[in-house]
Amino acid sequence: MINTASLINIPFLKLKEQLDELVEGGTRFFHIDLMDGHYVPNLCMPVEFVKQLKEAYPQVTMDVHIMVTNPNDYIDRLRDAGAGYVSFHTDQTPFVRRTIDQIHRAGMKAGVVVNPSQRIDHMAPFIRYVDMVTLMAVEPGFSGQSLLEGSMERLKEIADMRAEYGCDFLLSVDGGIDHDRSVICKEIGVDVIVGTVHNIFKQPDGIKNACLRFEKEFGGENA
Repeated sequence: MINTASLINIPFLKLKEQLDELVEGGTRFFHIDLMDGHYVPNLCMPVEFVKQLKEAYPQVTMDVHIMVTNPNDYIDRLRDAGAGYVSFHTDQTPFVRRTIDQIHRAGMKAGVVVNPSQRIDHMAPFIRYVDMVTLMAVEPGFSGQSLLEGSMERLKEIADMRAEYGCDFLLSVDGGIDHDRSVICKEIGVDVIVGTVHNIFKQPDGIKNACLRFEKEFGGENA
C-alpha cells in the first residue's frame, strides 16, 4: 500500500522540515487538499502550493484532492502545477464523465471521491474510466476526525465492484485509519492510505521513522 501523507496535518511553520522527513522516510505521494470554503466549510492549499511542491520534490507524485464547487475550473491549472492525480467528489458536478475526460486530456490521472452518505453503486456508469477511487471514511473538510462506522464494509464493497467490473483503479481511503485498520485495508485490497496513518506526525521517534515502519510493513511499488 502507498502512504500518501496528508499535508493539511503539517503546521505551516514546520512545513519544509516535515516535508523533508516524509521524503526521507520513503513517502512517494503527497496528498494535497484544495478547499474553496463553499463545497466544504474550510479554506486550504492554493494551486500555487502544488507547483512549489513539485518543483522542490519532483520525485514525489502530487495526489490532489479538490473539494470545490466547480472542479473543472481547476484542472488546467493543476496540470500546469504538476499534479499527478486529481480526485474530485462525484456530487460536485452532474457531468462526472466530462470531468474525468478533461483530467485525462490534461495528461493527469483521474480520481473520484465517494462521500459517507453516497451509495457505492452510483459509480457504475463511470467506474471503468477512473484511475483512483477514494472512499471518505470521515466527512470531508476537516482533519482529525474519527472513522465512521461501516467504512470498512464500504471499502470491501468498492473492492468487490472493482473485481466485478474488471477494473484496475487504485482503491484509496481517506480518514481515521490507524494501524489495525491498515491491516484490514491490506486484506481488503486497498492500495492507498490517506492521512496520518499510524499518527506519523505524532510519533516520538519522528516522522521519518514512522514512515519507514509503514513502508516496511505495508509498502509496495509506486503507481
